[in-house]
Amino acid sequence: MMPNLIKNILDSNQLLLCLFAVAMLVSNTVQSQQDAQYTQYMYNTVSVNPAYAGSRGHISIAALHRSQWVGLDGAPTTQTLNLHSPIGYRGVGLGISIVNDKIGPTSETYFDGDFSYTIYTSQEGRLSFGLKASAHMLDIRFSELNQDYTNPGGPDPTLQQDVDNKFSPNIGAGVYYHTEKFYAGLSVPRFLQTTHFDGEALSTAKEQMNLYLITGYVFDLNTNLKFKPALLTKIVQGAPVQVDVSANFMLNDKFIVGAAYRWDAALSAMVGFNISNKFLIGMAYDKETTELGQATFNDGSFEIILRYDFIKELGNLKSPRFF
Repeated sequence: MMPNLIKNILDSNQLLLCLFAVAMLVSNTVQSQQDAQYTQYMYNTVSVNPAYAGSRGHISIAALHRSQWVGLDGAPTTQTLNLHSPIGYRGVGLGISIVNDKIGPTSETYFDGDFSYTIYTSQEGRLSFGLKASAHMLDIRFSELNQDYTNPGGPDPTLQQDVDNKFSPNIGAGVYYHTEKFYAGLSVPRFLQTTHFDGEALSTAKEQMNLYLITGYVFDLNTNLKFKPALLTKIVQGAPVQVDVSANFMLNDKFIVGAAYRWDAALSAMVGFNISNKFLIGMAYDKETTELGQATFNDGSFEIILRYDFIKELGNLKSPRFF
């Protein structure tokens, strides 16, 4: 058993090195508006990688809410709702998701459809390829901005008309590999770089490509305790590379506690509870390590996620999945 475990870890590390090398190469061509940010990304993978769709082996539904920089007027809030499932026995997975991200007067909503195809690489190994199709709706409430009507000529005429449900399509893709203990994925959820108001006085809203690299491994420390380190790296041209490192412990397949560090940005605490083999609730709190985190009006960031798996037979699941 031990030689097989060592071999799996080595194989997993080789795959991780390949994925990291690809990420570094692609980053040179990636363009700086970033996608929504998640601390509990390990439970919300389908939002950033379509190849994850159906990988849990049954219908899975999850809802997440994030309030960032609580106390700061106009701070970001994010809600996601996703549903995905394998279809038949042909390695096909399908999913749908809705993501709403609001900051100040700007609100963006994505309606996503995900498709994945999985092949068996070994008795435990699964390699999935995914495609994502998105409908993007953009709202900007210029009327909510404080405008100076005392200036000569009155307020800026370009800020007099709100933007209502401006539509733009998009596509994305990803690859995802996992075993019972290890996972790694590389994805670009949205390839098309849409510039809103192109050629007009305002050209501040631009959708850029976000490249994600995720990986994690579950260690059985003993019969009752599991340990899972995880990594998320996000690359967007024109913005600092985001690196999230997390470590979670699961006790008796029920209680989850952990911490995370977002490079040069925040420290996080996470807790979770498997109410049953089907139902997970998770919460996270972020404290900024930047000057913003020291501001009296910033009470940190809060996140909660609920996930329910429609498991027909307990035999389909040896223990609650840690990813």
